Amino acid sequence: MRFEITRLDDVDGTPVDTTVVDAASVNRIVQQAAAIGQRLWIRPAETSAS
Repeated sequence: MRFEITRLDDVDGTPVDTTVVDAASVNRIVQQAAAIGQRLWIRPAETSAS
């Protein structure tokens, strides 16, 4: 499964940048964000129909 992670602005919460990662990478990204107080929005990435 893949997840879309959006980094949010510290002041007003507007999206700053977005990346799509696999499930194995989510924990590492969350730990890094927590260490510096960064705000994230995480949701399942949209999948295209085959």
